[in-house]
Amino acid sequence: MRHKAAVCLVVTLVVLIGGCGGTGTVLAPRRIAFTTDRDGDYEIYVMDADGSNPTNLTHSSPADHHPARSPDGSQIAFDSDRDGNREIYVMEADGSDQSRLTANSTSDHSPAWSPDGSQIAFATDRDGDYEIYVMDADGTNQTNLTSNPADDYDPAWSPDGSQIAFATDRVFDDEIYVMAADGTNQTNLTNHSAYDGSPAWSPDGSQIAFASYRDGNYEIYLMGADGTNPSNVTSNPADDCDPAWSPHGSRIAFATDRVFDDEIYVMAADGTNQTNLTNHSAYDGSPAW
Repeated sequence: MRHKAAVCLVVTLVVLIGGCGGTGTVLAPRRIAFTTDRDGDYEIYVMDADGSNPTNLTHSSPADHHPARSPDGSQIAFDSDRDGNREIYVMEADGSDQSRLTANSTSDHSPAWSPDGSQIAFATDRDGDYEIYVMDADGTNQTNLTSNPADDYDPAWSPDGSQIAFATDRVFDDEIYVMAADGTNQTNLTNHSAYDGSPAWSPDGSQIAFASYRDGNYEIYLMGADGTNPSNVTSNPADDCDPAWSPHGSRIAFATDRVFDDEIYVMAADGTNQTNLTNHSAYDGSPAW
C-alpha cells in the first residue's frame, strides 16, 4: 500500500441504506463514508450520496482511516492508531460502540467485509511483511491467507464471497492478484510494469475497478474479473485512486487531487459525469458506499 498512500490515502466509500417498512415506505438516502482531516486529524465521516450533510462519526484525536460497511449496513469497520499502532476497529453505523478487533504490536489496516458479513479480511505486517489475513467478524480466528515474502495489501472480496482480489509487489512494480477465499490459487490479473492497486469488484462480479499508473499518473481503470480488457475511465492529468462502486453498479466514487488537497468525486461507471462531492480544502479520501 505504500505506493499510492504517498499520493492519496486509501478512499473507502460506505453506502448505508435504510431499511424498508411496510408498503409505501421510502428507503433512506444512500450515504458514503470517507476519511477526512477537516477537523485537524483524520476522522471517519459520512455524507449523503450527493455530498450533503457531512457528519463526523469517530470523534477521535488519533488517525482513523479506511471505512468499510458491513453487508447489512449496521456496522463500519475501520483502522485507527488510537492505541499507539494501527488496529482494526468496528462501530455501529451511527458511530457508537467503537471497539477494537485486533490487538497486535504491528500494523493492521484496510478492513474488507465478506459478503455474508461473517469475516473481515485485512492487511497486516505482523509476519515481517504485509500479508492478507482474515478473521471472524468478532476478531477471532485470525489467519494468514497469502503467506508470501512480498507485500500483499488492499483486500477486496468478490460479491459471491468465493475470491479475494488484492494488490502485491511480488512482481514488477505492484500488481493485482486474485485468490480463492481460503488463500489458494493466487493468480496475477494485471501483469503490467506500472503500479496497479486498490481493486474493487463491481456488484455483479463481472468487473474490477482499480488504480493504475500505466499512463504516467494515477487513473481509475476497469477490467474484466479475469483481468482482460483494461480501460482507462478517468483520463485526467491529476491523480485518481481508490475506486468504490455504488451498490447497484451504476456509479463509481474515487479520490482525486485535481482540486484543493484531495477530494471525493463520483462518476458514471463508464467514466462520464465526473462530479466533485466534497468541495473542501482539507483532505477527503477513502470513499465507501
